[in-house]
Amino acid sequence: MTTVTYIEHDGAEHTVKLSEGTTIMQGAVDNMIDGIVGECGGGLACATCHCYVDDSWLETTGTASETELQMMEFSGTDTKPNSRLSCQITASASLDGLVVRLPESQY
Repeated sequence: MTTVTYIEHDGAEHTVKLSEGTTIMQGAVDNMIDGIVGECGGGLACATCHCYVDDSWLETTGTASETELQMMEFSGTDTKPNSRLSCQITASASLDGLVVRLPESQY
């Protein structure tokens, strides 16, 4: 199991355990965490699962693919150097303790 902490824009924190292989987006949706919509279901066809990876986790989560970067251009929120689409980050032992922050809105 991988422990992930989602921090909403207002500071509310939700720490959940995800099975290995579950995307960070699906973990938020399954646990009804506000701030992640995931309209496309994780198909990298929207940007409604935009999140900000905590700086201490940037190296471990890796960099966004070119397709992911292009998709984030359509995000309704500000992108930052630590922006990622949570559908593209998969829970694994190396991500145990991951912290992601959620934008005020996905639209």
